Amino acid sequence: MKRWILAALASTALAAQAETLTVTLHNVDVDGVGERAGTVKIEASEYGLVFLPDLSGLEPGIRGFHIHTNGSCEPAENNGSLMPAGAAGGHWDPQDSGRHGDPWGDGHLGDLPALMVESDGNARQPVLAPRLKSLGDIRGLALMVHEGGDNHADHPEPLGGGGGRVLCGVIGQGS
Repeated sequence: MKRWILAALASTALAAQAETLTVTLHNVDVDGVGERAGTVKIEASEYGLVFLPDLSGLEPGIRGFHIHTNGSCEPAENNGSLMPAGAAGGHWDPQDSGRHGDPWGDGHLGDLPALMVESDGNARQPVLAPRLKSLGDIRGLALMVHEGGDNHADHPEPLGGGGGRVLCGVIGQGS
């Protein structure tokens, strides 16, 4: 009987480990990937994927928060100039919607609810992405924090007006 209980506990512990991905986010600029800013754990729930940030050193306020197409945070050329984390590509859009949208409607699946940064520069409030269900779907993609907020529309500015890329990490790659 004790062996069965131990086996069940071990199986549950392994399942719990398999149900969480950790992303280490780094500051990014045109010179490349910089200092570590913290981590975001991602867990599956019956309501969608839950992003659990533990980030510091950010400007207070609402920040655009997205999953990007490529698993790279290196700078890349965009319209003739270097873009921080430009190698991450655009917002993840596996359904080819071709449009920026809100996290609970249509549009890019990479459009996440906004990240809230407190007055002390820390972001620790969980973010629920109800349209995302599987950790396996996002493994190896980039997770991005933008300098500005996100209105989840393509107007008055494209891609919600989130502005430049300030933090980036590859999902499922530790530090």
